[in-house]
Amino acid sequence: MANIVKVGMADLNVCKSPDGITTLGLGSCVGICIRDPIAKIGGLAHAMLPDSTQIENNSNRFKFADTGIEDLVNKLVAMGGRKTRFEAKIAGGAQMFAFQNKTDMVRVGERNVEASIKKLKQLGIPLKAQDTGLNYGRTIIYYPETGDLIIRSAGKPEKTI
Repeated sequence: MANIVKVGMADLNVCKSPDGITTLGLGSCVGICIRDPIAKIGGLAHAMLPDSTQIENNSNRFKFADTGIEDLVNKLVAMGGRKTRFEAKIAGGAQMFAFQNKTDMVRVGERNVEASIKKLKQLGIPLKAQDTGLNYGRTIIYYPETGDLIIRSAGKPEKTI
């Protein structure tokens, strides 16, 4: 029977098929899922903030989209994954509260999505699908074997991308 590996906030982890990997409560945070479809391995990073270079205390690399994605890629390569085969899906990046002022401070979700897409592009990893933005939280489960990303949100039907 497959296990489901849990990933906390500002954390990341990897798994091998048939296992899946999950993170709970993505609000403005983004879940970045990357897999190698041939090796049937994958991982998930739960990024809280977009850019490690904008914060003084950035010792937790997993907290940021830019460094978290780099570290996830490195972990997958160490497991035997090939970067040339990697593909990604992302979810989250919601605007959880309504604000009149659209400064960068309140656009965290949108900036997390932009930073994730930018970093994946820099690394040459194709983004196959995304479920981002809007104003509700998400819990996700990712299966590296199939590439299915299951998204659950309160009051909404479950969806798979």
